Amino acid sequence: MQTCGHSNRPTPPTLALHSLLTRDDMPLYLSIIVLAIAAGGIAQPRGGDWYGAWKTFWRGAALPFMLFIEWVGELAIFCGRVARAAVSRPFEFRELLRQMDSIGAKSLPLVALAGAATGVVLSLQTRDSLARFGAKSLLPSVIIFSIIKESGPILTALVVSGRVAAGIGAELGSMKVTEQIDAMEASAVDPYKYLAATRVVACILMLPLLTAISDVCGILMGWVSATLADPISLRLFLNTGLNGVRFNDFLPPTFKTAVFGLIMGSVACFQGMRTVGGTAGVGRATTSSVVFSSLLIIVADVILVRLILVFFPG
Repeated sequence: MQTCGHSNRPTPPTLALHSLLTRDDMPLYLSIIVLAIAAGGIAQPRGGDWYGAWKTFWRGAALPFMLFIEWVGELAIFCGRVARAAVSRPFEFRELLRQMDSIGAKSLPLVALAGAATGVVLSLQTRDSLARFGAKSLLPSVIIFSIIKESGPILTALVVSGRVAAGIGAELGSMKVTEQIDAMEASAVDPYKYLAATRVVACILMLPLLTAISDVCGILMGWVSATLADPISLRLFLNTGLNGVRFNDFLPPTFKTAVFGLIMGSVACFQGMRTVGGTAGVGRATTSSVVFSSLLIIVADVILVRLILVFFPG
């Protein structure tokens, strides 16, 4: 009902402000204001030099990015030297076999245990979900496909990275701070060939084999967990689960772990051979070897999964 006197209709500026304040992205505006105030407080100048304060602030913000770019460049140069040393004579076959035993055979119990635990967890978690939708007969297929396509490769790489990358980083870091690597160079022994190349090649060769063993252990323990709840023979479990599995479902995910081995060995050797600062530097090299290799393995897995889907469609 229209009343006499002054109208309560807001003026256009007030109406615009009202619509602005009632928008859903109001928290974004408040966040920008708070960040601007905080940045102004951080960059509070002395004597009114606002330009110099902002320049210092942005220089400090860009420093981590520049350090990362520098680290990537040094890693690329290191990988080039290792690749050149790996294909040049003489070849260090004895040291390569020793590293394959250290990286592969000694990691076998840990990888088998991780694969077995993965199979049990998959069986326990998926049984209830499949039973809820009336698809419990698909349990063997879900377990086998999940393990061979993604769970087995990535978990094997991360588990081996935690053991192998830490060991390589600590070993080469200790040799670096005690000047053993410098003594090798003085004795005309190429450390990139004897120390780095053998470890990187051993990681590349052993990761697919460890992944295959992890897959087998996961499938077997998945069957054990399934048959304890609902008895099923191993033959029927394998026939049901492997029905429809092709080589394209098994080989590309397994052999992509060779790339994980390349990343793991290269990063661990690089961090170990650039160690400085005594025993504290050895600890930092060990930690950074595990952290960087694990992060790069996860990033590489995202890229490789996409490439496998493109070149090996289901």
